[in-house]
Amino acid sequence: MPVDFTEEDQKELEKAYAEIIENRIIPAYERLHDFMSSEYLSAGRESSRFNAFPDGAAYYDYAIRVYTTTNMDADSIHQLGLSEVARIRKEMEKVKDQVAFEGDLSAFFEHVRSNPELMPYKNPQQVIDNFNAIYEKIKPNVDRLFSFQPKTPFEIRRVETFREASAAAHYNPGSLDGTRPGIFYVPIPNIKEYNVYSDEDLFLHEAIPGHHFQISLQQENEDLPDFRKNLFYSAFSEGWALYTESLGKELSLYEDPYQYFGMLGAEMHRAIRLVVDTGLHAKGWTREQAIQHSLDNEAESLAGITSEIERHMANPGQALSYKIGQLKIRALRKRAEEAMGNQFDIRIFHQKILESGAVPLSILEEKINHWIQIHS
Repeated sequence: MPVDFTEEDQKELEKAYAEIIENRIIPAYERLHDFMSSEYLSAGRESSRFNAFPDGAAYYDYAIRVYTTTNMDADSIHQLGLSEVARIRKEMEKVKDQVAFEGDLSAFFEHVRSNPELMPYKNPQQVIDNFNAIYEKIKPNVDRLFSFQPKTPFEIRRVETFREASAAAHYNPGSLDGTRPGIFYVPIPNIKEYNVYSDEDLFLHEAIPGHHFQISLQQENEDLPDFRKNLFYSAFSEGWALYTESLGKELSLYEDPYQYFGMLGAEMHRAIRLVVDTGLHAKGWTREQAIQHSLDNEAESLAGITSEIERHMANPGQALSYKIGQLKIRALRKRAEEAMGNQFDIRIFHQKILESGAVPLSILEEKINHWIQIHS
């Protein structure tokens, strides 16, 4: 409380505050709990998918168009997902063999989840220090891959204690006026269980050159009208962040096979989404089928996978955007490399991807095709 409040005023405010919590806020939460656990829950649907609703199939087709900004259909996305899962599994097998692990891939998933050597830290500051070390390591190669970089300052912070238990690692954009930096937030609720195997991949996605570069450059672009400085297309923005994960070796990362496995695990997580999201909403899959498919193909925990599948049940289509966007950017880069040969400049390619801000993938493809045409 302000230091100039009298002791009497402080006691009066404390009493009023406690009474509000006890007599109004807590009873309101109790009423909400009673309603949710009885009347609301008993009226809930038993189905796992939106095509159980009237016009649900048509809605899912619409959701695919919204979140992928393409004309792809559920069947082609499902098959693409299965293909990507199979491809990534082969890469995971190579890492398993590289570290001489004896056992199948499922056993290796459990090994990665529980390996004490991958949980080495004693205090949370060591986690932040490791991310800062990753940042320092990639800086020289970032300049080699990106001539077009943001001016917005960047920081790495631990998630605040009050929200840490339920938070995921995430990026918080800087302010449009440049007074607040872009911040990569890392939750560390239990340092003894903090696993480092995917930290390099995570930094590339959430921080640099992932969300920090893409969002900051968009906000700083004075050629864009204000509404476009805050425009978000999931397939573009999340596709870009997932694409940057694949730049790790070009940035001198993934020298440790477990860190490379972390990248494969993150990519597998997004590939599985193509399968389970379309499986649920277009193929008649149950919640349990989707959970099992995920358990069979990635190192995430049962609790994390269950939460993930229920997210897809509630928000159809959104999970498709990451991999569809990543694969489009990869395909455009390959097309440009093949057409331009020795004239291809990765710095200019990245600038062309980012300079117009977030756009639908169809517009991005048209733009890059035009650039390739006039320079090859």
